[in-house]
Amino acid sequence: MIFEYVLKLLILVPLVAALAYGSLWLWRRMQPGMAIGGNRQRAIKVVDAIPMGATGRIAVIEFANKQILVSISRGKIEKLAEAPADGLFVLPDEI
Repeated sequence: MIFEYVLKLLILVPLVAALAYGSLWLWRRMQPGMAIGGNRQRAIKVVDAIPMGATGRIAVIEFANKQILVSISRGKIEKLAEAPADGLFVLPDEI
């Protein structure tokens, strides 16, 4: 009796773990909006982001061969500076 229970347990636990792993892998691979064939080229790329306080963060975003420094808070996103993809940041005049 106990032998049958242990045998079923040794067979079913790895089977359930493999099904969970396979479904998570498939879900990540086939996320909504993603092409089935693999990774596609993105127009916007987050280069780096660091947290600033409890809800804010500062991020560098690359778009159209430019790097844009933005501050992100709960209520808004604000552009702080802009630079070419390989250059130095130029701060706007109003700062």
